[in-house]
Amino acid sequence: MDYDHLIDAETWAFIRDSAQFDLPDSGGADISAQRESYDRMCRAFFAGYPPGVSARDDHAHSVPIRIYESGPSDATLIYYHGGGFVVGGLDSHDDICAELCARTGVRVVSVDYRLAPEHVHPAAFQDAMAAARYVALTWPGSHILVGDSAGGNLAAAVAHASRRSIDFLGLVLIYPGLGGDMSCGSYRIHAHAPMLTLADVKFYDRIRHDGPGPTDDPTAAPLADSDFSNLPPTAIFTAQCDPLSDDGRAYRDAILAAGGRAHWTEEPGLVHGYLRARHSVARARDSFDRIVAATKMIAAGDWQD
Repeated sequence: MDYDHLIDAETWAFIRDSAQFDLPDSGGADISAQRESYDRMCRAFFAGYPPGVSARDDHAHSVPIRIYESGPSDATLIYYHGGGFVVGGLDSHDDICAELCARTGVRVVSVDYRLAPEHVHPAAFQDAMAAARYVALTWPGSHILVGDSAGGNLAAAVAHASRRSIDFLGLVLIYPGLGGDMSCGSYRIHAHAPMLTLADVKFYDRIRHDGPGPTDDPTAAPLADSDFSNLPPTAIFTAQCDPLSDDGRAYRDAILAAGGRAHWTEEPGLVHGYLRARHSVARARDSFDRIVAATKMIAAGDWQD
């Protein structure tokens, strides 16, 4: 794959800046060292809070959450962070959630679900569900599920599992890993992509499940579900140079085939994790604008596929 032509100079600069925090042997590194490295990287890209946004920490039962508000809102966005189910937390996506709150005008609740290997599947999914139920009861009105990467997996899994109990207004997935076929498509075409490789995907999957993952469990892999009906309107954003890209397309196709509403946008020349580049890379900034626009339309109840 000719990434020198697919990826522009700004994105390469972001990749190099991110690579400064790579560990010499990340696959064999201690998990605590990986988390520390990831946290340092996220702090390096931290862009602060927009004016008028407040945040406070609380708990959804036993699950830590952070609540962002910028004024009265009838809508609440539930955000699940990325990090391969192994790294990340409330601080890693702090400024992203604050900006989503400011730009959409909706309340944002970020969920600090349990991480592997201390807590293997289904711990993260259970926390994601518990937080969604708590938010739905605590802030009546409309509710939107949003997640990036591993968090996109959780947002979709919650949408599938709660179809008969919570009426979500919409679902926004950002470069999600949804359990697609790793033997073909983007998993092979972009197996050695910058920022995330196929080996990385398999590494995190093994840690999440303490071995091979299940093949028929939609709480672990939403694409494994046999029923894609009655899901909320769904907006999916993927990076072209990312092994996970085809998961977005496959998920869109499954929802459409079931008679639902879904739209998939593949962002040309972008890489996994590009949300952190939204202030330094024009392509990432434009994609974040589209993510915000889709979320605002969903919150207003007038989202168009």
